[in-house]
Amino acid sequence: MKFVIKKEDLYNGIKIVERATSARALQPVLLNILIETIDNSTLRLVATDLDMTLITQVDAQVEEPGKITLPSKTLNEIVSKLGDKLITFEMQDDSSTVNITCQNSKFDIIGISANEFPPEVYNFTTKEEDSFEIEVKPLTKAVRQAGFAAASYESSNLLSGIVCDIQGQVLEIASTDGNRLARVREKINNPENKSQQLIIPSKALNEFIKMTSFIEEDSVKIYTERSKIIIKSEKTTTISRLLEGQFPKYNQLIPAESPKVAKVNVSQLISALERVAIMVNEKTSIVKFDFSQNSLKLTGDTPDSGKSEEELAINYDGEDLAIAFNYKFVLEALKNIESDEVNVGLNTALSATVLRPDNEDDFVCLIMPVQIR
Repeated sequence: MKFVIKKEDLYNGIKIVERATSARALQPVLLNILIETIDNSTLRLVATDLDMTLITQVDAQVEEPGKITLPSKTLNEIVSKLGDKLITFEMQDDSSTVNITCQNSKFDIIGISANEFPPEVYNFTTKEEDSFEIEVKPLTKAVRQAGFAAASYESSNLLSGIVCDIQGQVLEIASTDGNRLARVREKINNPENKSQQLIIPSKALNEFIKMTSFIEEDSVKIYTERSKIIIKSEKTTTISRLLEGQFPKYNQLIPAESPKVAKVNVSQLISALERVAIMVNEKTSIVKFDFSQNSLKLTGDTPDSGKSEEELAINYDGEDLAIAFNYKFVLEALKNIESDEVNVGLNTALSATVLRPDNEDDFVCLIMPVQIR
């Protein structure tokens, strides 16, 4: 195998796929990136942790075909530190060592045979009847806005996934970890009116979002099989297992309206929360919210360290209410709101609080309060 490639093309390709390498791999080859020549002008880069696979194609001048897997971390470090000149990769047929040269720099890197890389993760066939097309922008926006509430990736249950529900011309995306819930609806172009509900691991969709800056097309194709999903553009592919089971009926948890509503400036609330949180106990992350006539007082208190307070002018004429939250949940929701003001729907000190952007009805976030002792 021998090829010549621009540093930028190779570096971008490595950045796209490297996050799928497995940090705790039982198979050493899963720490590597598969590099394979496709034709005389294209390489394929593949990485996988067996749950998720990332694939991209990059331009190169291929002189001799071949394939090899190279350590992701070492390869990234080498390429990132080379000059912005052409890089030559050369591997002898009877060796697993690849010579990398760029101007006066030379590296010999030992890889693992491509035959040890699991072929089933990237050799796949797709059926057009099992696919639908979706625009990148609304999909990306919806995942960003509604995917943050999923449980951590280490969780093996359904709450570690993001539910994507397509009904007619509407894409609904939602996630919940049991303490908070986020849901967003986006209009899509679905001429065949296909309906489908998928539960996708949050890690896979978050990696797809990071990949979108390299996608030149306006839309991607999504192929579904019984147990996996494939999101494909011209040069990139994300493959992930699907989570199986009955996702919580989250729409039943969202109240149509709240007895008390406060209108708050989003950027002012974010800044105030970040300041008050300096004095918050890191183990509990609790900030107390005191709503009164056109006023919101935030309080952070750690007995060993001290106390913080900040008062905001808001639009509120309901009864006085003291309620407490894990401030990180509130901050994350606010940072996903694309509006100057947020409507905070309140009921009691132990009822879920509802956050809705003032300028749209399609995004909603529920946060469960913490009991004040």
